[in-house]
Amino acid sequence: MCLLSNNVIPGTRGTAFGTDAKEEMDLKKVQNSILSIEGIIEVLINFSVFPREFTVFSNKMIPVHVIESKAKSVGFHAITKDPFHI
Repeated sequence: MCLLSNNVIPGTRGTAFGTDAKEEMDLKKVQNSILSIEGIIEVLINFSVFPREFTVFSNKMIPVHVIESKAKSVGFHAITKDPFHI
């Protein structure tokens, strides 16, 4: 495990997550839950892929497990994607 795979790093790239939420309403619940974390500035949902993905942008380093816990709190999973995917 490394710094990049265990944390959301501040900047313009963001960290991508896959989720089992499918409906727009469910994705909005996940988005709003994650936005409540201090330091998260934006959560972009990608509706064009399946399984659904969202990208989290922050202004400080945030552990991935915090985001996973917030998604679980509304009944869904969030799993990080490969940070080096091209």
